[in-house]
Amino acid sequence: METSNDVAAIFLRLQRLAAEAGLPEIEISTSYGTPALKVGGKAFVSVKNAETVVLALPIDHKEQLIEMAPEIYFQTDHYRGWPSLPLRIAEIGDDELKVRLVEAWRFRAPKKLKAAFEGR
Repeated sequence: METSNDVAAIFLRLQRLAAEAGLPEIEISTSYGTPALKVGGKAFVSVKNAETVVLALPIDHKEQLIEMAPEIYFQTDHYRGWPSLPLRIAEIGDDELKVRLVEAWRFRAPKKLKAAFEGR
């Protein structure tokens, strides 16, 4: 059974990994009523439930990830055609998740902030 503690623990993991990656100007917020991390007012990752996190990624990158690791990444009709990719949070390690958080942050970050981050 899902508890709010499960979702809170997942959200704390996302925050910790984003901080470890050095992602600047992260906002702790919500997206469609679920915990989310935003940059420039745009969500780049959200916790859908105790099993699923949703990343913001370019549509053309989604199929690659699903083919590369179908045990982690998947598609539902709800996200088809949108720049959002669900993943099974229990199946992804911290190193892989950190890489995906950086990709999602870069996808959503304002151009000047992204340039400053990449030039550091």
